[in-house]
Amino acid sequence: MEAVLLDIFLALRTQGVLNGRQLDQIIRRHNKLQANAQLSSQASGPSQASQTGISHQNSMPGTPSTPKTARYRFAKKELLPFYLHIRDTDHERWSSWNLDEELEEKLLNLLRVKPRRTASGVATITVITKPWSCSGICLYCPNDLRMPKSYLSGEPACQRAERNYFDPYLQVSSRLKALRDMGHITHKVELIVLGGTWSDYPLPYQLWFIKELFRALNEGSAQQQNNDARHALYRRCGLSNEEDELERRVEPLQQAVNRGELGFNDAIVQLYEQDPAWICASSMQQATMQELEAQQKANETAEHRMVGLVVETRPDTITAATLTLLRRMGCTKIQMGVQSLDPAVLRLNDRSIGVEQIQSAFELARIFGFKILGHFMVNLYGATAESDREDYLRFVTEAAYQPDELKLYPCSLVEGARLCSQYAHGSWKPYTEAELLDVLTADLLVTPSFVRISRMIRDISAADILVGNKKTNLRQMVEHNAEAAEVTIQEIRHREIATSVPALEDLRLINRSYETTVSTEHFLEWATPDNRIAGFLRLSLPNVAYVEQHQANLPIRPHEAMIREVHIYGKVARLHAAGEDAQHLGLGRQLIEAACTIAHSEGYDAVNVISSVGTRLYYRSLGFEDGGLYQKLRLSTQAMPE
Repeated sequence: MEAVLLDIFLALRTQGVLNGRQLDQIIRRHNKLQANAQLSSQASGPSQASQTGISHQNSMPGTPSTPKTARYRFAKKELLPFYLHIRDTDHERWSSWNLDEELEEKLLNLLRVKPRRTASGVATITVITKPWSCSGICLYCPNDLRMPKSYLSGEPACQRAERNYFDPYLQVSSRLKALRDMGHITHKVELIVLGGTWSDYPLPYQLWFIKELFRALNEGSAQQQNNDARHALYRRCGLSNEEDELERRVEPLQQAVNRGELGFNDAIVQLYEQDPAWICASSMQQATMQELEAQQKANETAEHRMVGLVVETRPDTITAATLTLLRRMGCTKIQMGVQSLDPAVLRLNDRSIGVEQIQSAFELARIFGFKILGHFMVNLYGATAESDREDYLRFVTEAAYQPDELKLYPCSLVEGARLCSQYAHGSWKPYTEAELLDVLTADLLVTPSFVRISRMIRDISAADILVGNKKTNLRQMVEHNAEAAEVTIQEIRHREIATSVPALEDLRLINRSYETTVSTEHFLEWATPDNRIAGFLRLSLPNVAYVEQHQANLPIRPHEAMIREVHIYGKVARLHAAGEDAQHLGLGRQLIEAACTIAHSEGYDAVNVISSVGTRLYYRSLGFEDGGLYQKLRLSTQAMPE
């Protein structure tokens, strides 16, 4: 392995850069040398093996020696973990390679796997809460008893969660290691907490779950030791994370649920809330707000800082009290399952949520400063292609809604969902591919420039989908359709600069404003000449009359503006490191200055920011002061530091 790296270093020093084809040539050359040496060793006997230089000392620790009859092969994905291991554990050997900072950066860029994983500016980690009873009974919802409601055990994030006993610390720790081994910088992390309805879980569990997320980011080198101890603890409780055993455990009850003989919640109570092993584990899964706040304080200066915390819930759970609690936990974004704005469709699909509740949830969440990610589904029971297009247009343009971000899904039928009955009777059927593409293309083309469509499919395995879309490249198909229509796509994700580096002189600042029922919103974006987006800020100017009317339940005063999001694209920046990508051009600071200028000109005397725990130091450096649920800059008495 070291010989391959030394050749790569030499090529980078002499050529400056390497492309993927040149890297493959180096790897193939060494594989050929290894194969020839292996054959020579086998022909010459054991004494020759030592003379050929075949050795497995360059293997990763814990990897057994390759049998003499095997043909060893280097792979690109193995090079970076090996390099990082030597750098972190064998300083003398690493120093002998004589890499400077520039050469190391070139190496990391060359060997990084899936670079778009952190192209949005942060390393995103998804964690799943444990299986729990759900207060909803949606018709289309999966009923996998190994998972929290609406999720399937075959989804990648769910598989990781199950292997880690749904423990938040273990999930974050394992994901950090995986991202690091792929060459990604993980100093800035957004944590996405999924698993049905967050508010359905007991408060001590919620506090423990979030506390452990922060602790996993804070503990760095101590993680592996803690991981081993935590796995042992769950095993002593009697829990298993073996796939076959988990499947056998739930199978009888799963079949009863699938046949409609047993309710999902009844089965969950038997499997988890009344099970001695899970009772043992649950007894340790509780914390206080003081314990959580201590981990938050530590995270302000940790190596891995939480720059975003997202939870998933339903609109009918959104109240001033729940939003206040979420802010105290450090939450900055809320995912809400809306699915439809058609009251008839909501009733047919047993969504016990009214349109008025959806409107109220959006108003409150916006006033509290949260980013709002709405889930919207097409092809629900009772919907038509035409009604879906009309419904979506209302959602992204009417003042009562207008989410910041979207997950736009087609309804798919999975085993165990109660929708199976409607399919069997012929009262529901999936759209044809042409119908689905037509609906989603129309939706994409009417999506405003301030909205980001983060997903168009769920990570559901094709094997789990009985009928419905099974194509994982659905989004690419939709975008191809839209481009063929020669209509410009405005939504954010399509316009992101990703890993490219914009020229500062080419960027222009655009202010796009729009009205909601409770505020005037300003979407400030840095755009390139070809309409790519390098960064943006969401400024909310709350309606003074609304704030005065609801003052008793709100955390802000009249005439206080709110920065709800600041996002700069480009590779994740190392903390305190200089560079040339979009995160180092001062674009965020200039956006904040522009937002403060707008707020002041509109008569607002202060600007709040819904900062994450990991960005508190940054906002303090700009003159924002800690206080309550937000950090605040008083416009009448302060200006941002030079």
